[in-house]
Amino acid sequence: MQESTPDWSAIRAEFPALAHWTYLNSATFGQVPRRAVEAINRHFARRDELACSDFLTWFDDADRIRAAVARLINAQPADIAFIPNAATALGLLLGGIPWRPGDRIVTLENEFPNSIYYPALLAARGVEFVEVPWSQFERALTPNTRLVVLSEVNYITGFRVPLHEIAPELRRRGILLFVDGTQSAGALAFDAARVQPHIYAVHGYKWLLSPNGAGFMYVHPEVREWLPPSVIGWRSHRDWRSVDNLHHGAPVFPQEAEKYEGGMITFAVLYAMEASIELMLEIGVGAIERRVLELAELVRSVVRKAGGKLLSDEAPHYDSPVVAARFPDRRASELARALAARRVLVSARHDFLRISPHFYNNEGDIERFGYELARLL
Repeated sequence: MQESTPDWSAIRAEFPALAHWTYLNSATFGQVPRRAVEAINRHFARRDELACSDFLTWFDDADRIRAAVARLINAQPADIAFIPNAATALGLLLGGIPWRPGDRIVTLENEFPNSIYYPALLAARGVEFVEVPWSQFERALTPNTRLVVLSEVNYITGFRVPLHEIAPELRRRGILLFVDGTQSAGALAFDAARVQPHIYAVHGYKWLLSPNGAGFMYVHPEVREWLPPSVIGWRSHRDWRSVDNLHHGAPVFPQEAEKYEGGMITFAVLYAMEASIELMLEIGVGAIERRVLELAELVRSVVRKAGGKLLSDEAPHYDSPVVAARFPDRRASELARALAARRVLVSARHDFLRISPHFYNNEGDIERFGYELARLL
């Protein structure tokens, strides 16, 4: 049966800001749909009505949200833990590995600071941290390499790591793989069962169209066998739902990934994230990826016509919705500010003009961006 084409105009109506802005900046913030705001409002109305007497049932809702996340990335609900941001997940892993002097961590050049700061500090413990261009990545994987830390899509350039190619080789060599999906989840399909990263972390405020503080991590079952929680609280013991008589003493951790949550979770923003994920599942992950890549290619055509230089024209693996362009004799920051004054929102990162369309954008947005860009140039 042929897949039906989504009604993109109806979907666009879920995002009120698009009526007033030409918004091509989802790599900075995703627009939150109406249904997600309504989900937050329902939660607080429920609190008013029931005075939080039903708070334990909120955790049943959390299990439902885990299941939605798992469907989105082809994982199991037991693999999913909620986190406030991706740095929390990386900190959990880096703090839980028993490092030895001479161990190596490898990442790619121009990575987001999350992937750089904590690994660099491990030099005090004798851990070598190297940042390499993609062309040197394979050579950087020495016998001492313990961990690879990557963003699936680079926040500056839009480079998209071919995870399906490298993940099996890293697993064969016993190298841990941490993937930050913040710049891709919600726009590009991710198959956890196929890639099998050791941890895959997403802060949902970008492409997952969620409020700040709504995020999740996938933790591979093998990792859960040896990685201890970094936050230990009242929900760490496996029988934490027995709130009338909470366990006293050392906790016995459950096997599921929720053991990494420790305490209370941010229900309001998680309800919003659930609403956004349900919208994406309704549309279809494949349809969304095709849409954002089509729109990104239209952006590239506009940039070329305006005389811009694209990394995607020089090398492979830039098939992502993050388009990075440079314009001769024009600073990216100046262009971004001038476009914002015309209610066209893009970003400047390391002197690249970064344009990032999502599925809620349309051809008219790209045309207006091109028109205003041409006027400035």
